[in-house]
Amino acid sequence: MRHAKAGDHTARRVRELAPWFQNMTLGGVETASDHFLGDYPRMKWEGFAHVLPDDLEGRSVLEIGCNAGFYAIEMKRRGAGDVVAIDHDEHYLEQARFAARECGQDIDFRNMSVYEIARLRRRFDLVLFMGVFYHLRHPLLALDLIHEHVADDMLLFQSLSRGSGNSEPVAEDHSMDEWEVFDRYDFPKLHFIEQRYAGDPTNWFIPNAAAMEALLRTSGFQVEAHPEREVYLCRKTERPAFVEPPPGAFPVSPSGRETCG
Repeated sequence: MRHAKAGDHTARRVRELAPWFQNMTLGGVETASDHFLGDYPRMKWEGFAHVLPDDLEGRSVLEIGCNAGFYAIEMKRRGAGDVVAIDHDEHYLEQARFAARECGQDIDFRNMSVYEIARLRRRFDLVLFMGVFYHLRHPLLALDLIHEHVADDMLLFQSLSRGSGNSEPVAEDHSMDEWEVFDRYDFPKLHFIEQRYAGDPTNWFIPNAAAMEALLRTSGFQVEAHPEREVYLCRKTERPAFVEPPPGAFPVSPSGRETCG
């Protein structure tokens, strides 16, 4: 009788957990070898991996919208200490838990939406918020919640982007009778998709580059690196004085505990 091999079990489990959006090699088996974007997300990762520290030893990481866990696993491979990864889709989380086990990485996966991150009751040295922004009905609220509740230092941000890739300075104020500026191709624009984009009804808002940078700045994140069109590495700063905190926000101490008063 032929004895089952570990690779047989891996291949079977990969098939059981299909379809996969992230292609990873687990025990010699590719999870999405026919991905329409190619070897995704590795080919994307290789374009911006250099802007993150090679050594994340002792640092805490939160990934929001982890899908099958590719980036969370890469953070552990760089030595990150405590890695928490959240997604609202239990199918993706099942894939992620399996992938992490296959890679020998200890990651805390949780079923949670970005709007619920205050429940984590702690801050992280690095927050990954990639491939989620344009799927949200309330994208600016999500950035405000990240700043208020979980970001302590770095934010790695990525969003689908269309329109101008330029980001020219804009005036601090405009008069009510100024119309022409809004027709500028590089003026900050957040395009709203009423029906579907690329067949996906959850693609709601697609910014141009100027809008992405403006949204990040007004949410209290200063852009430090822009390694490719859709990816930004930011540092947490103070929000502008005129920006109100998100509804229901509560202060969090450096220890991660809520404070009173």
